[in-house]
Amino acid sequence: MRLRLLALLLLAVPVLAACGGDDEGDSSAGKCTYVEEGSAAKEAKLPPSEPKSADTLTVATNRGDMKLTLTPDAAPCTVNSFVSLAEQGYFDGTKCHRLVPGFVLQCGDPSATGAGGPGYSFDDELSGDETYPAGTLAMANAGPDTNGSQFFIVLADAQLPPSYTVFGKVDDAGLAVARAIEKDGNGPDGVAPAKDVVIESVS
Repeated sequence: MRLRLLALLLLAVPVLAACGGDDEGDSSAGKCTYVEEGSAAKEAKLPPSEPKSADTLTVATNRGDMKLTLTPDAAPCTVNSFVSLAEQGYFDGTKCHRLVPGFVLQCGDPSATGAGGPGYSFDDELSGDETYPAGTLAMANAGPDTNGSQFFIVLADAQLPPSYTVFGKVDDAGLAVARAIEKDGNGPDGVAPAKDVVIESVS
């Protein structure tokens, strides 16, 4: 089964079965909770419960670099998880497995199947006022509180319900890289980008 962005988008995209963590990851108390479950697509340690803050990261790919500006104040546990996985090299050598032209580029699954994750999940960090303009960086999920490692970059202003934790944005140059990938379209399976998009490092 595949992790999805939105059930109403595209063909019926199967869902990755997963359970959520404790209330809001306890982020209101300055702590984050990550729940171990399932098997990891690539070995990963649980992130620390004390959130690490980071404001910028660079995703280096074989198609060009994407600089990310993160929002630890709005999504501390999401940023903490993403930074922890980046520091562990979890994303290194992985392919962006899903492209929906005019909508999103999705990455973060080492298995490149749409069903892989880090072997843990954590809760959404939502205000209910989320919007998804072009360049938004957000978590893919399989329903409430099922975040793992998969994330997406919004390619064009998207009308989505506020159900996907926003944890940053991609700079203009990085969005141009994503849109160049978009122009190539999809491969034979109609899901993956036509040309491989490989994350070389996140630092």
